[in-house]
Amino acid sequence: MSYFRKIFERIDPAISGWMNRHGLFLLRIALAIIFIWFGVLKTVGMSPADELVRRTVYWFPPDIFIPLLGYWEITIGACLLFRPLIRVALFLLFLQMPGTMLPLVLLPEVCFTSIPFGLTIEGQYVIKNIVLIGAAIVIGGTVRMKQDQKHLL
Repeated sequence: MSYFRKIFERIDPAISGWMNRHGLFLLRIALAIIFIWFGVLKTVGMSPADELVRRTVYWFPPDIFIPLLGYWEITIGACLLFRPLIRVALFLLFLQMPGTMLPLVLLPEVCFTSIPFGLTIEGQYVIKNIVLIGAAIVIGGTVRMKQDQKHLL
């Protein structure tokens, strides 16, 4: 066995073990940070998504809706930080996610350069929510962990 292979065989289990022990917790914290950060930006009028939200939810006054959406997102993030509130966070998140996909339907000219694959920056912003949904599903799969497994989260 080569020298590098021996090093790899020693280091790889340690690295993957660390990821296994800490990955779920870090995923939950990362998701919380994203929701809190994006939410705060909406509440202070600094979100790059403001115009997209204004154009998508045109039937609701944006000066009310955008900050409300921001507080909703902050609530999701805050709930993700506290294990007993994960179910609340996931409930709020899954209520919100269909709305985040609305621009793909209501504003295709804003989201696509060429339908269905050519995405604009706005389209990429919307599509990235698939990753957030996937992360939420992974976190949701942990809510019924036995007490002795909760250290993973």
